[in-house]
Amino acid sequence: MPDQLPVNIVMIEDDEGHARLIEKNIRRAGISNKIHHFLDGTSALDFLYDAADGPVRNGPALVLLDLNLPDMSGTDILAKLKADGSPLRRTPVVVLTTTDDKVEIQRCYDLGCNVYITKPVNYENFADAIRQLGLFLSVIQVPDPDPV
Repeated sequence: MPDQLPVNIVMIEDDEGHARLIEKNIRRAGISNKIHHFLDGTSALDFLYDAADGPVRNGPALVLLDLNLPDMSGTDILAKLKADGSPLRRTPVVVLTTTDDKVEIQRCYDLGCNVYITKPVNYENFADAIRQLGLFLSVIQVPDPDPV
């Protein structure tokens, strides 16, 4: 069996407090994978598609995506990742957002998100939700990107 590259976690989250909480509780769940954190969509897309250590050139990834970003919407990022012909179209995307609008949830699933999680407002509930996400991340299988 060939050696598998470790899965990189790409977190696209503009709220530093949420990002710290997400990382802390993913770590508490026993996930030690590298987490690449981006505050905006532009730098995240540059990393995902063009960076030497990014997923297109350097193995599998899992994306944690906030929908409300300063430079573009998370749904635009999701659409680009899941588009036909994208080498990252099979990359699992977990939407983590405060938006619980049914239309937005439907839109994200239609675009190809794998999991949609509404961030609880309460700190303890949010921490618990992220710990559960960490347990989920510890058991899922992630495909390699398509060759460029």
